[in-house]
Amino acid sequence: MNGTVRTARAIQQRRRPRGMPVPEDFAEAELVLPALEPGDALVENLWLSVDPYMRECMDGDWELDRPLEGRSIGLVVETQSPELPIGSLVFHRDGWRTHTVLTARDARVLPRYDGIAPQTFLGLLGGTGLTAYVALTRIAHLRPGETLYISAAAGGVGSAAGQLARLLGAGRIVGSAGSADKVRILTEELGFDAAFDHRAGPSVSAQLAEAAPDGIDVCLENVGGEHLEAAVEAMRESGRIAWCGAIAQYNMTSAPAAPRNLFDLVAKSIRLEGFLVANHRDAQTEWEEFLVPHLRSGRVTDRLSVTDGFERTVDAFLGMLRGENTGKSVVQLTPHS
Repeated sequence: MNGTVRTARAIQQRRRPRGMPVPEDFAEAELVLPALEPGDALVENLWLSVDPYMRECMDGDWELDRPLEGRSIGLVVETQSPELPIGSLVFHRDGWRTHTVLTARDARVLPRYDGIAPQTFLGLLGGTGLTAYVALTRIAHLRPGETLYISAAAGGVGSAAGQLARLLGAGRIVGSAGSADKVRILTEELGFDAAFDHRAGPSVSAQLAEAAPDGIDVCLENVGGEHLEAAVEAMRESGRIAWCGAIAQYNMTSAPAAPRNLFDLVAKSIRLEGFLVANHRDAQTEWEEFLVPHLRSGRVTDRLSVTDGFERTVDAFLGMLRGENTGKSVVQLTPHS
């Protein structure tokens, strides 16, 4: 960086939340970036991802008053690394900040696919879509003709999984969401056969039974609690549950009472398997080869909820936790943010 001291704007966590996080749990700080050494590159962040798993990080994984972690897409603007040339778009995990200094070990230079926007690597081509792909193909082994239930179906992973399930030949796709508008999007825009608003009407179990009267074969579980209990109740013999999230309890001081019917796993020979997408990075190339043609054809849509401006990153994160997003929640950094 030619000896010039550079700084970045960053958002740090300043205290542990009690229940639902609030803006006061965060604070903006100025980071002094190190001078570039051989092998280093200066990256200007263009897109930041905010994800449900970050809520658990706030309880202890993230250090207070330190730079935070998060998926990001950035542009290499200065470099002393032949592997990270100027103009490269890179995926990395130095999120919640405007700029960072990386080495090739810390970043992936993104391939350029005609007609595919860079931010798609935070959505369907990123960890969000990969989670859905791993859940349905490696964990639950969804088969043609089967009935699939997805909780939090209008979120990033859920909306990706619904579209993927159609490509995989699912017979019936059912989702739960948090508003009537999201239910409409699922059934009218994303190809779900049925969906329900879990905040309206009777219990989740009753609504799921109505939406899938013949039961379900596979569940992609993103919520836990009452949703998981309902899935177990609706599950057919030898069903499979791929569990990757528990939004219902992220902001609770104690675990929810449900599910109270876990012994049904034994009675129905159900397999429940939790997983972390980080343990399946080897599927990334396979996923891209599968998905890119469907993105180009328009058969699959990368639905993103975009918040503009670095200064609104916390707003985007809290809004995602409240369920205000439809699809993957991302932040687009403005040129002067």
